[in-house]
Amino acid sequence: MPGFLNKVMLIGYVGKGVDLHYFEKGKCVGRFSMATNESYISKKTGEKVTNTQWYTIAVNNALAEMCEKYLNKGDQIYCEGKLSIKTKEQNSVESTTVEIIAKTITFLSKKDNSKN
Repeated sequence: MPGFLNKVMLIGYVGKGVDLHYFEKGKCVGRFSMATNESYISKKTGEKVTNTQWYTIAVNNALAEMCEKYLNKGDQIYCEGKLSIKTKEQNSVESTTVEIIAKTITFLSKKDNSKN
């Protein structure tokens, strides 16, 4: 099989607003949390069970500024990007960070313009 693929597609809800950090020459990165839910009926109890998975979404430059301006906690979005896993060691303790580097964010929530 030629080539490789690193692609993530998620539909979920924004957990907190975008935290924007600027660098030299006007470049920036924004990060926010996103939750997805999976529900099923337990075979043992017959009750509905919902599992929530949290993700850290990273967006760059113009997309980061757009997300910072328009995204709010609870908004539903479609996110498409790639998985990034980074490991670092500090004080002899190794930690791993997993992020979704978003290339596309589509806003799915309808906005109420009467609140302006």
